[in-house]
Amino acid sequence: MQAGLAEIQKNIAILTTLTEPLQIVDKRRKQIIATVYPRLAAHNAQRLAGKYRQRIPTALRAASFEEVREAALLAAMKEKYDVAN
Repeated sequence: MQAGLAEIQKNIAILTTLTEPLQIVDKRRKQIIATVYPRLAAHNAQRLAGKYRQRIPTALRAASFEEVREAALLAAMKEKYDVAN
């Protein structure tokens, strides 16, 4: 599925109802600018990880997106604000 930037600007619902990958095309230059994928379930993320699949920590392999996001935010906050005594 392909769409131009103007089409997406006119109808942003295209992005919220994706069921297949969408290629954003610059129609003047006839180039693909970006590819937008629909939100994935965990099993699809594992499949798409490819050769880096084994780098995912075992504690996060079966976790939901929200759990992984929260763990990443906590790690970032700890790194940024944790005071070493």
